[in-house]
Amino acid sequence: MSDKLMHTPLNKLHQNNNARMTAFAGYDMPLQYVNGIMSEHLHTRSQAGLFDVSHMGQIVLRGNDFNQVAEALETLIPMEVKTLQVDRQRYGFFTNSTGGILDDFMFSNRGDHIYMVVNASRKEDDIKHLREHLEPLGVSVKNLENRALIALQGPASEKVLSEHYPKISDMQFMDVSTIPIAGAECWVSRSGYTGEDGFEISIPNKAAENVANTLLKHELVELVGLGARDSLRLEAGLCLYGQDIDIKTSPIAAGLKWAMQKSRLIGGQQEGNFPGANKILSEIENGTEYKLVGLIPIGKAPIRSNTQLFCKSLVSQKVGWVTSGIFSPVKKCPIAMGYLKSEFSTTGTMIHAEVRGKMLEVEVTSVPFVKKSFKK
Repeated sequence: MSDKLMHTPLNKLHQNNNARMTAFAGYDMPLQYVNGIMSEHLHTRSQAGLFDVSHMGQIVLRGNDFNQVAEALETLIPMEVKTLQVDRQRYGFFTNSTGGILDDFMFSNRGDHIYMVVNASRKEDDIKHLREHLEPLGVSVKNLENRALIALQGPASEKVLSEHYPKISDMQFMDVSTIPIAGAECWVSRSGYTGEDGFEISIPNKAAENVANTLLKHELVELVGLGARDSLRLEAGLCLYGQDIDIKTSPIAAGLKWAMQKSRLIGGQQEGNFPGANKILSEIENGTEYKLVGLIPIGKAPIRSNTQLFCKSLVSQKVGWVTSGIFSPVKKCPIAMGYLKSEFSTTGTMIHAEVRGKMLEVEVTSVPFVKKSFKK
């Protein structure tokens, strides 16, 4: 099966480190290494974990100037782009005509172009979507297949990278810079998807293994696979595309209004003018039927994705479903996220989850489960 899967430029490194590989988004990816998911998770929270995220899509948008590209991209997303400063990054998502989320991503202003990182499972669709809508506006869309992507995450990540480039300590959360690491030109953003301070590093394919091995020589750095990446992001209350959000998900129900600048909302100078604007702006005004919430099961049994949720006082009344659930290595208890009917979404509300025919008590809580540690 793995022969039919695509390999990242770091596949040999994973094999050399006895990774347990798994299929993910069409790629042969490391699920975990010899120390296991729990150890990798806790090491990232306390020191620094190195992740291969080269399966994700890296895209460059170019036009006559930045403003032209920014204005074009703003027709597809409910975020401000023109106001993004040079060497700064922002979270965004594509919406569709029914107000759903086509994909979520990071985008940055690199002076004469926009650099984007999109989800692996959606990158081909995203590239097609961008070309269809932006090329008629004079914007070129380039898929960067010649670059790998790694993430160094955890409280020791600044210390590790500063030994290669001391000025890294001047970078704040969501800053972007081009810096040399082990002789390679790396595009570095101070960001990540674990809730910890950290960096995402884009590297030319031919230099990827050398850069990764150089970072791994540091005593504080260990390899981390997809298993711990998932548990880390869930503790941080971060959505996973295809699981917590998808093309049918309202960004308002998913709690993503914070990512939409005021100028794009009702009364703003650039109100609307993005796909699904009428639906999304209406939901901001009138609310949504469901809301994404944090969930803590009472007891030790975790509740997994697709578990159905019911009213506690009327157990036949279905009130929602679970999208992600794990046993939290830091909290030492099960945690989950899911959608609940808005009237049941208040923190402290008790509901039931149906697990193997039994009704388990679950408390509604806020997210994140573990405090974020971004450098601001």
